[in-house]
Amino acid sequence: MKIAKLIISILAIVSFLIFGWSYIKAKEFSNPQLYTIKTAPYIKITEPEIKLVAVGDIMLGRTVEQKMIDYNDWAYPFRETYQATTTGDIVFGNLEAPLIKGLTVQAYGMVFRAAPQSGEGLDYGGFNVISLANNHINNQGAEGIASTIENLEQLNIAHTGAGQNLQAARQPAIIQTKNTRFGFLAYTDNTFTSQYDEATDQRAGALFMKHEILIEDIKYLQNSADVIIISMHAGNEYSPQPSQQQIDFAHTAIDNGAKLVIGHHPHVLQPIEYYGQGYIIYSLGNFIFDQMWSEPTRESAIAEIIFQNNEIKKINLLPIKSFDYCQPRVQSEGIGEKILNHIPILNDFTF
Repeated sequence: MKIAKLIISILAIVSFLIFGWSYIKAKEFSNPQLYTIKTAPYIKITEPEIKLVAVGDIMLGRTVEQKMIDYNDWAYPFRETYQATTTGDIVFGNLEAPLIKGLTVQAYGMVFRAAPQSGEGLDYGGFNVISLANNHINNQGAEGIASTIENLEQLNIAHTGAGQNLQAARQPAIIQTKNTRFGFLAYTDNTFTSQYDEATDQRAGALFMKHEILIEDIKYLQNSADVIIISMHAGNEYSPQPSQQQIDFAHTAIDNGAKLVIGHHPHVLQPIEYYGQGYIIYSLGNFIFDQMWSEPTRESAIAEIIFQNNEIKKINLLPIKSFDYCQPRVQSEGIGEKILNHIPILNDFTF
């Protein structure tokens, strides 16, 4: 009996030492910070920031190609923006000319072709994903598309928006960085190009803008991407305002789950819009092009889109201006501010 009482007494003392001391410590140190430890399993861990660098139209043919030949430097157009583009975890642009061998350099004309070696500039500039959905990718036919894709893949640059058939053109480009998967889809307007430029089940070409295909593609991509980005080649050339077609297509993309729409084709800057749960950059203008005949076609911007926890946290715009018919250069505060003042901001979005 004495032994039983002794055991009970010892257990009581031990229980007090364990639970009583815990209670005292809890009372002594209780404050809001302590409770964060208890809820830690339910707190979303902040993921690292991811920077997407995006530019507008990249056309490496005509006078641009001749300049690269003259300087014996396939990276020459990209050299003055190297520090701006290579800071991105992901670097995106729209390739406006097929990369395929040709006998002569065309100084003029609207049938584009660029030397395969000019892809070295894309690699130098840090580009790792390219849109091929535009009205010039089929200028050299199925062979030009095949050559372009072959050259990009040799440089380990992902691509989307064109292919040897419709299924290939609809294939997304997926870039994984810092444990986040970014899925890219690219589409081009069909009002300023031939119907024969459209990818079909039996024909090579670009992926045309059709709402039903866009919705299907986004839904499918949601299974394999954390963030979906749409490239849109559309709008009226040299117009500072988006067309209704641009607006409708971009809104459909955001409504169905895209976080960002990046536009090009107008050759000039257009507004940025905050819409629903996403952002729309209607046109980033020209990045590398030989359109030196006006200030709006020379002036553009590099967009830095900062993502965190699969959401857009911030957008920075770096003003650039084209020189020597092929080389964009980041501009100082005075000129840069003038360039960015051309960009209307819709829905009170600030950057």
